[in-house]
Amino acid sequence: MEQTKENPRHALFGDHRDFLAHTLAHAGESSAHAAAHLESGVIIERLETGILLIRPPLPSQRQLIISAGVHGNETAPIEVCNLLLGEILDGNWVPESATLLIFGNPVAMVQGERFVDHNLNRLFTGVHEKPPYRGSLEGERARQLEYWVDRFVEAGTPLFHYDLHTAIRPSKREKFAVYPFIPGRHVPDQQLAFLVASDVKTLLLQHKTASTFASHSAIRYGAESFTVELGKVQPFGQNDLARFSGIRNSLRQLLGGAEIAVTGDVREQIDLFQVVHEIINTGEDFHLHVPDDVANFTEYPSGAIIWQDRKTDYKVGPEPEAIVFPNRNVPIGQRAGLMVRRCTA
Repeated sequence: MEQTKENPRHALFGDHRDFLAHTLAHAGESSAHAAAHLESGVIIERLETGILLIRPPLPSQRQLIISAGVHGNETAPIEVCNLLLGEILDGNWVPESATLLIFGNPVAMVQGERFVDHNLNRLFTGVHEKPPYRGSLEGERARQLEYWVDRFVEAGTPLFHYDLHTAIRPSKREKFAVYPFIPGRHVPDQQLAFLVASDVKTLLLQHKTASTFASHSAIRYGAESFTVELGKVQPFGQNDLARFSGIRNSLRQLLGGAEIAVTGDVREQIDLFQVVHEIINTGEDFHLHVPDDVANFTEYPSGAIIWQDRKTDYKVGPEPEAIVFPNRNVPIGQRAGLMVRRCTA
């Protein structure tokens, strides 16, 4: 195990300038464990390629999982996390929350692609063990991420997971989050305050369990977890990071042990949507009646046909519904979009 107080970057990343550069250089490889002990008493461990553990000097009152790059071409959240880690390594502030920092799909990051073989964000909650995913690049990465999350989580300490993304298409609501479905639970005001402070003013409430990374931590560990969409996909180096100052500041506060404060009634500052229908690619005769360039949250009137196959179709109900994440090019059996309706209460 490498240990040095004088040069924590070299201890963690060797000749690479930072976490991102090391992850890209070693994508697809297994990295040996390394650690850096900062003068503040913080210990940072590199557990694997693209996986870091940040341990504060004092017992932590919360556990954080911050993940980015589960889709390799969604670069802005990766760059934001890389900058936050740089602030810690430079001694600008001292983290007080135990944190698992993850760059999800390094090989796809190198290729600038959403994924290589399979959509990594559909392979959690054990789906990676099933054919055809078992043994694939993304299947093995999902298994690895579940393993390290399991090693990280300590029972009895509140757990929060923010899985950060950017969208492949434009959106009428630039920043929004998805709250995984757990029967009977409600979003705490503290988490709504985090979203509002992060400039995320729209929240989708899922209507059934899923196999996303955020769903995995919610189902298995009871985490307050969110998939957070922060804007539009751009290549590395082409992101206007000023547009991500809200999430950067909020994560810095949580890592630093602070509570997020928002002026006024937080429930009046965020728009809630309920997922009412999940569109599934049912096979070769499946047809999605949504243009390829349609923006997320485009609204359709009552009676509009959204998709159909030889046996059935889906029409918008008595109230208008909006579409989110439409994608006709997903494999058979996978999600081709969500239909959502604004909550009135």
